[in-house]
Amino acid sequence: MVKDQMDQISKGLEDVNLKWTRLTSIDGEKGILKYGGYRVEDIIKGGALVEEVQYLFLNGELPNKKQLADFQGKIREGYSVPKYVIDAVTNLPPESDSVALQMNAFAALAATMKFKWDKQTDRDVAAKVIGNMAAITAAIYRHTSGMQPLELEPGNSYAESFLKATFGKKPSQQEIDAMNTALILYMDHEVPASTTAGLVVVSTLADIYSGIVGSLAALKGPLHGGAAEAAIAQFAQIGDPAKVEDWFNQNIVTGKSRLMGFGHRVYKTYDPRAKIFRSIATDLVKNNTEAEKMYKIALKVEELGIKNMASKGIYPNTDFFSGIVYMSLGFPLKNDIYTALFALSRVTGWMAHFIEYVEEQHRLIRPRAVYTGPEERSFVPIDRR
Repeated sequence: MVKDQMDQISKGLEDVNLKWTRLTSIDGEKGILKYGGYRVEDIIKGGALVEEVQYLFLNGELPNKKQLADFQGKIREGYSVPKYVIDAVTNLPPESDSVALQMNAFAALAATMKFKWDKQTDRDVAAKVIGNMAAITAAIYRHTSGMQPLELEPGNSYAESFLKATFGKKPSQQEIDAMNTALILYMDHEVPASTTAGLVVVSTLADIYSGIVGSLAALKGPLHGGAAEAAIAQFAQIGDPAKVEDWFNQNIVTGKSRLMGFGHRVYKTYDPRAKIFRSIATDLVKNNTEAEKMYKIALKVEELGIKNMASKGIYPNTDFFSGIVYMSLGFPLKNDIYTALFALSRVTGWMAHFIEYVEEQHRLIRPRAVYTGPEERSFVPIDRR
């Protein structure tokens, strides 16, 4: 009976459809990712600002110039966050985990913001939260680097404002473009663990900030958001392009260790996001000696990985090269800051899914478990056991 019961569950909720969505579609066999019907490659090639794609996720259509300007204004309202939110970051030790600090900041917002789900205001709140996340993440980077946070200033774009507040200097156009692209590429990916966790939270009609805390908690794990850090840490462990082949044979072929940044639950071919991150890194790494070394190592690891695993449908995923892009921009490999940058982008996708679910198809998410324990037993008092 137990075996028949076990057959009724789907481990890891694999192939379970949780909701309907107009946001993102994935063809894992062909390696196609679309946002609202637009191929992600076309969005990038078309020179879209990340704000245009954020608007698309929250409103279902790309904005015209006036709509974009109005939307950017709403985002900028979120650049100013209450002091107690920044204190929720800076009152903790600088060596704290960056994603946990994001959780702390959003927990502070959840504790104080009077939020109620309302179709008339949900999207305005979400736009402001996008601004909040940029201010919080910039403050986290500076705090964990031993610097005082800076206020975000309205700039030509979200990516520019974030980078300037993070590093305290005007970024180059190449850096702005790279950050803009990274923010687009990580914006959404259907309902992975973090989105699902947040959906469970908001299905109880908890506020949007609490939903983000739930998503951040799931993202924090090394098998989800932490994969970009793990991939580049792997390259750092190898240390030299000349050592790649020996390392690969010893650790992957013989040792059967997991090759970080390879393989995906949905994609059975090259992740289209990984291709774009790879192309960005090609030129961007020239500005950073350490990142350039990591990139050369990554290319050799990629070659061996595809040679040994492509027949099993295992290819590079988006995390394989993204950490190298972040390192090239000046972000060091510490305090899980790369995962926090993932969250900076993905917060838009989380909220878009929350709004879509609560407004259009709400039902409390309450699955069941298949019991496999003992049959009914008689209770024996402790002095007779």
